[in-house]
Amino acid sequence: MNPHSSEASADINSLAEFLADSELSDLSSVSPVDCIIVCASQVLYGAEKIFETLQSRPHTTKYLVLCGGIGHSTNLLYDSVRSHPRYSTLSDTLHGLPEARVLEHILDAFFDRARITAEGCQILVEDRSTNCGQNAMFSRQILEQAGVVAPTTCIINQDPTMMLRTKASFEKAYQALSSPVSFLSYPGFVPAVQVRQGELIYTSPAATTGLWTPERFLELLLGEVPRLRDDKDGYGPHGRNFISHVDILRSVEMAWSRLSVMFKDHKLR
Repeated sequence: MNPHSSEASADINSLAEFLADSELSDLSSVSPVDCIIVCASQVLYGAEKIFETLQSRPHTTKYLVLCGGIGHSTNLLYDSVRSHPRYSTLSDTLHGLPEARVLEHILDAFFDRARITAEGCQILVEDRSTNCGQNAMFSRQILEQAGVVAPTTCIINQDPTMMLRTKASFEKAYQALSSPVSFLSYPGFVPAVQVRQGELIYTSPAATTGLWTPERFLELLLGEVPRLRDDKDGYGPHGRNFISHVDILRSVEMAWSRLSVMFKDHKLR
């Protein structure tokens, strides 16, 4: 298959849709949940939509957890803030802070925190985690310290390319509870692309700022599937046991195989 073809676009979009695991596309009418957890990433769109929703509907959740320490991709979040049409004014102030604190500063500067908390929504900050597993474990600790030992429903937001694995990490962290927690994925949007003359073009209408470079987007997509596999090399119960079991569609595995071969010797611009 030619890496510049429409088939390449279809396979990329197939992987992106699977990994985004979008169970909620709109929060404006979602039923209230016990907690919403925002796992910070370079893509700010999902967090923005959650903040906007809580401004207009503070009763949507009892607890908002902003999650993320300083890790290998934190500089990408700083870059997103620096290039953002609204948030760039905060860039110098935020550089060097944990990811969750970056989100908190954005919330305080550009959204109505007082309105959100006035109706009972508590905002918690988890600023030590450096990976998906720690996102889940440390968020659970923060919630338990606030008195939330066994939530019933929880919305998770993460970079769309890591959404499915993140939800599986939370399922793993809470698996010992007698009553299972219902985790709902909210990636904010599902990335979609076209490949034109070797150039990857985003066609997702929602997010337009802070998106991945083409090389990083493909790296993230192709790197996720091996992690999600429940085999000796994956993160599932039969491997490293970092996440709950994930069923990977055969069509997704086939798309991953084609793209892995296709982009081994070709680069997108």
